[in-house]
Amino acid sequence: MQNCKKCLLLEAGEKVTYDEIMQYISTLSKDALVSDEVYNARISECKECGNLLSGMCIKCGCYIEVRARLKDTSCPDYNNTRW
Repeated sequence: MQNCKKCLLLEAGEKVTYDEIMQYISTLSKDALVSDEVYNARISECKECGNLLSGMCIKCGCYIEVRARLKDTSCPDYNNTRW
């Protein structure tokens, strides 16, 4: 059975990587992070994007669970910015 390539890491069965990313995010200053509401809106946009592949953005190579959580970031798709 093949994992979905249009999913977030946790949904794609990449629990170890997901847990490591969540651990990293937990070490960041709360001032550097967006609210859960903003994060969820960003994630929703990313999940609809054709540049999502196994939890990563193919435009920049980042894990979207990290990029979407950080306050000083934006969608890396300059031609079709989603957030």
